Amino acid sequence: MTGQRLTDDELPELFRAADTASLQGQRVYIRATKIRLTLAVAAAAFAAFSVRVGDRWDLAALVVACAFIATLMVEFWLLTRNPERDWYDGRAFAESIKTLSWRYSVGAAPFISTCPDAEAERQFIQEVRKLINEAPADSIVISDPVRVTERMRTLRKMDLALRKHAYLESRIQDQLKWYSGKAKFNSSRARAWRLALISIEGVGIIVALLKAGGVINFDLPGVLAALLGAGSAWFAVRQYEALARAYKFAANDLSMVYTRLQNVADEDVWARESADAEEAISREHTMWRASRGALPA
Repeated sequence: MTGQRLTDDELPELFRAADTASLQGQRVYIRATKIRLTLAVAAAAFAAFSVRVGDRWDLAALVVACAFIATLMVEFWLLTRNPERDWYDGRAFAESIKTLSWRYSVGAAPFISTCPDAEAERQFIQEVRKLINEAPADSIVISDPVRVTERMRTLRKMDLALRKHAYLESRIQDQLKWYSGKAKFNSSRARAWRLALISIEGVGIIVALLKAGGVINFDLPGVLAALLGAGSAWFAVRQYEALARAYKFAANDLSMVYTRLQNVADEDVWARESADAEEAISREHTMWRASRGALPA
């Protein structure tokens, strides 16, 4: 039954456009955040020293000023470009298209299998157009007409057993593996960053005492304080602990959905239960957006 899969490449082009916009926005936002935090630590490091050039100028202070100017430029660029919005809006649009595509392909409500193909396709296109009208005009570039792919049509025409197998393996099981993997990844990263921040705090105590005793005569405690602040800010941006908990909850929820769907053998029940499964997946994404401070889609 491996031929009954529905991959992301077989979804409408709209999904890939939104997915690309989201990934690009994420990369740009994360890169800009790294630059801001690195510049902040660099400013603190150079502020701890004094490198005189002639009688008036302090080269280290000039470097600090340049670092602050660069940080200010990055902040203004983020304010005008707003890649974080592209990240969230693109992901919301992509996941909404994916949900509609799977509903249509496997006969989930409202695209029940008894509905004529032409009517189901018309309803699908209408729902997608609603999403396009609600999407921000400048976040996603749509270059392909709204359409149902041939693979989606083929899957929809299969009997319930084949559609159920494709949905369980290509959608639920795929999502379950993704959430489980992300939960483990974020848990390990959260622990590693917690240990790193604790280590910086411990070293900060030692160097502060050394400076108080006159053993060191430059502001190394200030540099460590800036490093601690940058690390804490990065930890907050990545939200490892919150995401680990959310992904664990999603994986547990989807494992129950998988078990429940396995026992469905009636078309009417399938239409309802598979639609509920998509609602569960959408709920997890809504929780992710809320954790990031974005409005629900």
